[in-house]
Amino acid sequence: MVKFNYKQEQEVNFVGKTLTDFVDYYNQNIPPVFPRATAKALEKFQTDHPGLFDDSKLWTIDKHRRRLMDWLQSYQETV
Repeated sequence: MVKFNYKQEQEVNFVGKTLTDFVDYYNQNIPPVFPRATAKALEKFQTDHPGLFDDSKLWTIDKHRRRLMDWLQSYQETV
């Protein structure tokens, strides 16, 4: 798990990330009991929740993490 001081943590929470960077950060910092994110799952989440994204399609921990955590509980990726 990546360790940050409070100020760094706040900055990380609000900085927009690409889908790939968000998947990496999310999976490194989410408790082990939660489902892991994949690029495919995040693309589906974006499609299902277009109002959460502006034209840049960037992800932020502050805006997307909690909703994604809840959504991933019911999402089943098909192979």
